[in-house]
Amino acid sequence: MTRSLVVVSAGLGVPSSTTALAERLGAAAASALRDAGERVEVTHVELRPLAHALADRMLTGFATGDLDEALRTVSRADALVVATPVFTASYSGLFKTFVDALDPDALVGTPVLVAATAGTARHSLVIDHALRPLFAYLKAVVVPTGVFAASEDFGAGGGQDALGSRIDRAAGELAALVAGLPTRRTPLRAVSDPAEDVDDLPEPVPFEQLLHPR
Repeated sequence: MTRSLVVVSAGLGVPSSTTALAERLGAAAASALRDAGERVEVTHVELRPLAHALADRMLTGFATGDLDEALRTVSRADALVVATPVFTASYSGLFKTFVDALDPDALVGTPVLVAATAGTARHSLVIDHALRPLFAYLKAVVVPTGVFAASEDFGAGGGQDALGSRIDRAAGELAALVAGLPTRRTPLRAVSDPAEDVDDLPEPVPFEQLLHPR
């Protein structure tokens, strides 16, 4: 079975740091899935070319052409990587407009890796105060590690190394959800026989002794 991994980028510039981050995350997630023994097909959805169609969809209630295909692609995905630039301490309007165009039940149970970019690390909380609640409302399954990248994270040195580490960790978590693998680094404790657990319990204290302690 081939897994469908869809990478959604709301980058506005050309070139775009948001799109660059989304592509790195998509490549890392695909690699992690292949390492887990999964076949994967990666599809990229760029929202910038769909801006006019999204505005038309808001006014008419209908999606056509490339926008309709993009919405269908996202709805059929086995897993999503989504990345948005930060505007006014939240996701961009273009990103939210695309999400609003999805069927309300399109992402139920879908594993999602969320990511965002901004000029400064002061906006890093956008992952937890904006993106996670949005996809929780849509009943998607958001991986524990969100990836935020500020401008300095794309330069040489420690920032880039730290970003790479976050990308690998988030990609591994997404792959674990899709492949049905345990997400813990240590093995889960085996479930024991309930009867054995009962035998190991201490004898209960008699009620009379509880009433009249020595």
